[in-house]
Amino acid sequence: MSDFSNLDLAGIRAARTAMQAQEDAVSFVRRMAQGRLDIARDEQRRRAENLPTSNTATDLAGVFGQEHGGGSARPPRETNIATDHPLVLELEQLCERVGFGSIRTLDVEGLQRAIDELSAFENARSGERRSLFDQIDALTAELVKRYKDGGANVDALLNDDN
Repeated sequence: MSDFSNLDLAGIRAARTAMQAQEDAVSFVRRMAQGRLDIARDEQRRRAENLPTSNTATDLAGVFGQEHGGGSARPPRETNIATDHPLVLELEQLCERVGFGSIRTLDVEGLQRAIDELSAFENARSGERRSLFDQIDALTAELVKRYKDGGANVDALLNDDN
């Protein structure tokens, strides 16, 4: 656990809010990467099964409608991530570099490279996300500890926007 003894309650709340904003951005970009990875893997599957090419919205809806597991047990928060966020730009540059915009015309090696790079990007964001969750949990635990120990005023908590 980290030591937050040098922070007052407002500092702990501010740090937690900042970490939550970082986690929102990482989660958003991770979901974008997962969607693109799903599309690339679906193209790979389509080729392996020798299925015809199509460009319909129904095909995309089918890719995104597949259930891939549980996800976070944390309640969702409304996010508004700017299109010029560094992580969004990094993902866009990666997709451009691997030819994602022409996924259907990539050769087998190019498609595999796109899948590998998207997967590595998504895995890196997953690691960042876990680390941020650990930090957020530690900050929350410190807040709870201070309220339980009487080192903080519960009335202030009820009047706090964070």
